[in-house]
Amino acid sequence: MTVSSTASTAIGVEAVGARDRSAAETRQDNLFRWMLFGAAAVVLIVLGGAALSMLWGGRLAFQTFGWRFIVSDEWDPVGRHFGAFVPIYGTLASSAIAMLIAVPVSFGIALFLTEIAPGWLQAPIAAAIELLAGIPSIIYGMWGLFSFVPFMSDYVLPWINDHLGPVPWIGVLFRGPPLGIGMLTAGIVLGIMVIPFISSVMRDVFRTVPAALKESAYALGSTTWEVVWKVVLPYTRSAVVGGIFLGLGRALGETMAVTFVLGNAHQLSASLLMPGNSIAATIANEFTEADSDLYLSSLIALGFLLFVVTLIVLAIARLMLSNLARREGR
Repeated sequence: MTVSSTASTAIGVEAVGARDRSAAETRQDNLFRWMLFGAAAVVLIVLGGAALSMLWGGRLAFQTFGWRFIVSDEWDPVGRHFGAFVPIYGTLASSAIAMLIAVPVSFGIALFLTEIAPGWLQAPIAAAIELLAGIPSIIYGMWGLFSFVPFMSDYVLPWINDHLGPVPWIGVLFRGPPLGIGMLTAGIVLGIMVIPFISSVMRDVFRTVPAALKESAYALGSTTWEVVWKVVLPYTRSAVVGGIFLGLGRALGETMAVTFVLGNAHQLSASLLMPGNSIAATIANEFTEADSDLYLSSLIALGFLLFVVTLIVLAIARLMLSNLARREGR
């Protein structure tokens, strides 16, 4: 055998081995791709199954009341007349109050930890925020009922009723007896609960801003606020919006804390000081008391409506993120 034939044989063997490795790598890559697809499909299947099961369980309520189930504020278990408007309104109103409180506070916490706080102070505050996120919701509810509600009824709500109640246009929102429990109290407790989630996301994304961008802005004479407003926020805008909607989703589905402090009253009132109800609180309070098929179906239908409301909120979040990405040219 000549040297050239030996070299040709070696090259051929090496080429066959390369093809075999390439085929094996292709099979592994395809297998990995299908495994990931299966994992994503499981999520969609579980989500769709949960939605369909709630829709099927609430079919009797939808068949009996139709669209009136969504727009009616009547909830009469004795007369078997049910409407979901009061729980839907309570869910949206308490979540809106929570976000009005949580977003600016979370923004301030994240900016303080990333731009202002000294290194020795960042770790303790971050640990405290993470500890707040780990507290069970029932603990928040007990704290709200036994500590925060008396404080609100003795000091905060009387002042709000006396000073904001007479104000034209907005006064109707702040008139009422200082019961302590009610929509405003529930919104504040919810806001405290979602602050750790939103602030943690904001803190993490603010830290991803390249130091060179901020240092360049400071070198041009920008103040800290100008750096934050013109550099940090534009760079992290999409992630910040996503974190805010993550907190909103958490507030929409909260059950136990809201149940303790909302008042659990099926009455529609414009005043934030009056007791109300939410979808999650209604289901938690009355599910074991459902003594008829229509009553039980109405509660399950409420669960489906909560699913729909949350889905709409998340869809709006995705739409906003897509618009922001399109404006940024991505």
